[in-house]
Amino acid sequence: METSVLIVGHSWQMWAVLGLLVAAIAAFIWERTPIEVTAAALLAVLLILFQFAPVVDAGGVNQLGPARLLAGFGNPGLITVIALLVIGQALVQTGALEGVASLLHRFSGGRLMIALGMSLIPVAVLSSVLNNTPVVVIFIPIMSALAERLHISVSRILIPLSFASVLGGMTTLIGSSTNLLVAGVARDLGLPRIGFFDFIVPGLVLAGVGLVYVMLIMPRVLPDRATMAGRLAGDGRQFIAQIEVGDDSSLVGETAVAGMFRSLPDVTVRMIQRGEHALLPPFEETALEAGDVIVLAATRKALTDHLGKHQSALHPSLTHRQYRQAENEEPAPWQGGEQALAEVMITPASRMIGQTLEVFGFRHRFHCIVLGVQRRSRMFRQRVTDIVLAAGDVLLIQGRPEDVQALRANRDVILVEWTQETLPNYFHARRAALIFALVVLVAATDLIPIVVAAVGGAVAMLLTACLTVRQAARAIDRTVVMMVAATLALGAALQETGGAGFLAAILLHAVADAGPGWVLSALFLLIALLTNVLSNNASAVLFTPIAVIVAAQLGVDPMPFVYAVIFAASCSFASPIGYQTNLLVMAPGHYRFVDYVRVGTPLLLLLWVCFTLFAPWYYGLPMTLP
Repeated sequence: METSVLIVGHSWQMWAVLGLLVAAIAAFIWERTPIEVTAAALLAVLLILFQFAPVVDAGGVNQLGPARLLAGFGNPGLITVIALLVIGQALVQTGALEGVASLLHRFSGGRLMIALGMSLIPVAVLSSVLNNTPVVVIFIPIMSALAERLHISVSRILIPLSFASVLGGMTTLIGSSTNLLVAGVARDLGLPRIGFFDFIVPGLVLAGVGLVYVMLIMPRVLPDRATMAGRLAGDGRQFIAQIEVGDDSSLVGETAVAGMFRSLPDVTVRMIQRGEHALLPPFEETALEAGDVIVLAATRKALTDHLGKHQSALHPSLTHRQYRQAENEEPAPWQGGEQALAEVMITPASRMIGQTLEVFGFRHRFHCIVLGVQRRSRMFRQRVTDIVLAAGDVLLIQGRPEDVQALRANRDVILVEWTQETLPNYFHARRAALIFALVVLVAATDLIPIVVAAVGGAVAMLLTACLTVRQAARAIDRTVVMMVAATLALGAALQETGGAGFLAAILLHAVADAGPGWVLSALFLLIALLTNVLSNNASAVLFTPIAVIVAAQLGVDPMPFVYAVIFAASCSFASPIGYQTNLLVMAPGHYRFVDYVRVGTPLLLLLWVCFTLFAPWYYGLPMTLP
């Protein structure tokens, strides 16, 4: 009697959890409410449900108590993702990997498909022999910088980055923790040890087909999730700026070739002020000298890049004695600490109208410097400090974030919203790259767990001033945190109430009379769908014993069924929660849940069809129909 009551109790709890699963997926896709709100509501419902209707074991202990349901907030995978996001932010803040992106852009000729091939194929190859998480961490800042150079939204290439790493991880035993987990469970069940290359042939077939879709189709389907700030920062508007050639500058002695200076790419040199003389284009065979002032026209992105190469030179000098004395009294605010870039527009009633920057004393009044001036009606051929300002002029300014924000209350200028961004701190690029390399090295070689390496690297970035606490906090995405915690709780409930096993039994019963090939195909599809909810590792642990039992009932070799678990458990393409790398790219790519569904579901189905056509033939399993 007690047994029947327990079964009935578990039965209605199972249906409740399955209902919550459907409702949660629908809410995540529709996004009528923010994802973090939906996740919090899901977590609250699960806590209340199993507080009053506990799932108890033989000892009377609730298997879905608050400690179990809230364990997702302390999940090592989530902590790893958070720490790696902080490390990635440090690499962005210091511009440590800009050089790699520049090389990719140059060798690809600025063509998206070639750039993706040069990036994603190495990612897939590396992921076949390394943990794919550090591989993706390496390439996130590289791909982000590459997107800027290609003038595309980063949202078009970061999901392909994650998917390419997952596909590469399907090919060898050590390509993914899922593979190792399945191999361990299979070994415990008495099956032969799985070798390094035992499933590489079907793995290469699936990875090859998947990569074609990822590189050729996915970038065209993914939406443009660029932020407003990104659009403004990346537009083609030209500012007039000036670079001063100091005695120790790398520009000294450089000679123009066909009127262009090699060290000044992506800019148009409009004039060179040399003493009292102005040199105008064309600059054929003109060599730069110490003391020259180069007046140039460039986009905001190009000026930001040049700040890293000529940090002290890209600051228009103010020679007015009054302001030179004021600046010498103490270190200038723009010479240290966190720096931001923003745009301000001169108002019609501004006191700056009719004056130059020097006469008005812009630096002294606002503690910011003007890097460039933009006026839609004309392009100047004079020094920035000599330009007479007019209403409507847009100034590109640099200063401390608090000084830039203070301009919002100033009547002389209007701070253009969404244009403020933190400048890369190129001085710390080497130390950030070193810390990052150490994290990748120890994680890839399994010297220490990746969560330990990631947390240690994040703390090291803070201690070495590669980024501030505020910047680190900004890198942590609350949507990712809440969604992971809630879906891990839902996955635990699905397992403990028997929901996952119930779905498996339903599908396998439906194809029980078909040939082993169709059963193998059905098993793959079921695992591939559930791995997007349960996570890849949970699916591996749950379905490996089921796969072995099914093969035994059919009287066939169980190893193809075990390999099906390996491949299908990695098909975490239709949601951000199924695989750790999907979560890593979600915040930097500005993705929504529906983006993964839109591009990941076709890939999942494509791999299922490919597996169905190839695996039964390769392993000699008949495809008879009932």
